Amino acid sequence: MELYPAVDIRGGRVAHVRSGTVPTPSVYGDDPAVAVARLAAGGARWVHLVDLDRALGTGANRALMRAVLGDAPLQVQVGGSLGTEEAIDDMLAWGAARVVIGCAAAATEPSLVGRLVRRHGPERLAVGIDHTDGRVTPRGAGAGSAMTVDLLARVIVDQGGALVVYTDVTRDGTLAGPDTTGAQRLATLGLDVIASGGVGSLVDVRAVHAARLAGVIVGRALHEGRLSLTEALACAAA
Repeated sequence: MELYPAVDIRGGRVAHVRSGTVPTPSVYGDDPAVAVARLAAGGARWVHLVDLDRALGTGANRALMRAVLGDAPLQVQVGGSLGTEEAIDDMLAWGAARVVIGCAAAATEPSLVGRLVRRHGPERLAVGIDHTDGRVTPRGAGAGSAMTVDLLARVIVDQGGALVVYTDVTRDGTLAGPDTTGAQRLATLGLDVIASGGVGSLVDVRAVHAARLAGVIVGRALHEGRLSLTEALACAAA
């Protein structure tokens, strides 16, 4: 299992905004590049890098994302509701090892997933599946989609996708634990699943490991010192 420490960028700084809430961020640092370098020095092989302004529709940190990607001393998985071929091509060209296609784009234009997979290969792409009560809920949107999680998962498989980032929006930022049951269900459909949202302790990392999932994203718990990066990496590698 792979551990993905998260670095979310809002207004040029390292921040976190819980999904589904008024977007008042918790700020964890002024320099995302320093945060990424610190994770690499701590032994992380990957970082999950998100432009929150883009995801929430409040702007973009395009130049900063390009700079961080160009200098990152580890592999970078980029998220942030990316939904156009141009934006995804840019992130990969700037140095991202993998880009997460936003669930809004995947749900409304499934062929986008297929085109990108054919162009870049399935190992360089994931698809976000954000949900509330089993219905797709794109980040920054006011309401959920009519599409179910299982239907979107089948669409992704049909389009050649192999990896998803699965987030229960109601758990995101709560430290209450990820939805491993829902993630396991998606794995039975033939997908590798990275669990995201709600990881608050080493117990949660162990639960994802026990569920035999492909990975886990950890953000707030690491930034607030509730979880040791060294212990989390050791657990993921066990």
